[in-house]
Amino acid sequence: MSAFILDHYAWIKALHVISVIAWMAGLLYLPRLFVYHCDAPPGSPQSETFKIMERRLLRAIMNPAMFAVWIFGTAMLWVQDWSQAWLHAKVVLISAMTVVHHVFALWRKDFAADRNTRPARTYRIANEIPTVLMIAIVIVVIVKPF
Repeated sequence: MSAFILDHYAWIKALHVISVIAWMAGLLYLPRLFVYHCDAPPGSPQSETFKIMERRLLRAIMNPAMFAVWIFGTAMLWVQDWSQAWLHAKVVLISAMTVVHHVFALWRKDFAADRNTRPARTYRIANEIPTVLMIAIVIVVIVKPF
């Protein structure tokens, strides 16, 4: 397995980066949809449109992208030197990003069932979490501060 990964490492890394970009796009857009959805009365045509947009974004883009990030990332981890602290930090940060993804998915279910009780401000704040995690991940991977 290691030989296959090493032979195809550049392709695996490219697919990993593409997956990260798609996942981040969704993680940044979904809470913004929630902000606008808060203003739409439940059952209104606008609310129903947001439900469709949120479901499609999560199921067609975010879930497959997250899955691909983990598959290609795990493949690259397979051949890494695990004694490097930055690598452990990256895994922790990616795990946190995955938790955020699942929280957003739960919130989407609340909107789908017209059970949202959170104000738009909650989603505006939540919209910043993936950005902060992304910045931390990029710094950990590129700068390798420890």
